[in-house]
Amino acid sequence: MKALRVNQLLPDLGGVALEDIDTPKPAAGEVLVKIRAATLGFPDFLMTQGGYQLKPPVPFSCGMEGAGEIAELGADIEGWQIGDKVICGGLGTFADFMVMPADRLRKFPDNLDFASAAATGSAYLTAYVALVRRAQLQKDEWLLVHGAAGGVGLAAVDLGRHLGAKIIATASSDDKLVVIQEKFAPEAVLNVRDGFREQVKQLTDGGADVIYDPVGGDVFDESVRCIGWDGRLLVVGFADGRIPNIGVNMPLIKGFSVVGVRAGEYGRRNPQKGQENQAAIWQLAAQGKISPHVHARLPLTDWRDGFAMMGKREIVGRVIFEPDG
Repeated sequence: MKALRVNQLLPDLGGVALEDIDTPKPAAGEVLVKIRAATLGFPDFLMTQGGYQLKPPVPFSCGMEGAGEIAELGADIEGWQIGDKVICGGLGTFADFMVMPADRLRKFPDNLDFASAAATGSAYLTAYVALVRRAQLQKDEWLLVHGAAGGVGLAAVDLGRHLGAKIIATASSDDKLVVIQEKFAPEAVLNVRDGFREQVKQLTDGGADVIYDPVGGDVFDESVRCIGWDGRLLVVGFADGRIPNIGVNMPLIKGFSVVGVRAGEYGRRNPQKGQENQAAIWQLAAQGKISPHVHARLPLTDWRDGFAMMGKREIVGRVIFEPDG
């Protein structure tokens, strides 16, 4: 089978190649999944050069999220059949096949195709944990979403709209903002390159109630200046590359909270709530209340084009690799 392999941790994808490797066999309690769609995320790029918190030993097959159908069952499998359509995750989704423990699989709603299903999982889980669990976002509150063109940012715009918030979406490209406005109709869109502090304060009559920040850097610094009293500043990631600092006098004076968001860790530490979070996002997807946006669908052989789109910051939503594309 074909698999995208990281053989060395090098810049500019220098250690990455699409290779022929043996198709794995499922052991007892495992299934073999035929990958139909796999999601490209920023962590995938970071992992190619050792810049992500998960650092598997090389060589490894990359890709951490996808959707497919069960191709083979290992021993002692109950409740699954060959042909079942499933969400899968863990290292190795950028490949024709991958082996998964059966107890980690999840069926996805019939109204989603493979690409849409692959684009839903981690992005909407992050948004749900951030907005519902950590921020306890309320109807009619002002939600400022940074990095709104990215997968996790766009999911927050979409979920926030469903929750009844008033949304300001930011990005660093006017073209991206046009797409966000057309697809998700937030109350306002702002280009962060022009600054956003005064516009946010004017739109919200003083400051945003909740700020969702997967960007960090200067965006975080300016967010501190336009958050409202009793606001919640959600730290989701650092796509900017600079991890910002904050003087604790600012949360004290302005009465806001800085809240860390780790969706996966939240589920590991609170297994029952983790299951509830997963059930909630897939129920919303089944009801058509959330709409993941797929920017491009590429055959896996064109993987370099997908990574190039990410490097040039051209993507709105998700890029999907399709091994049979």
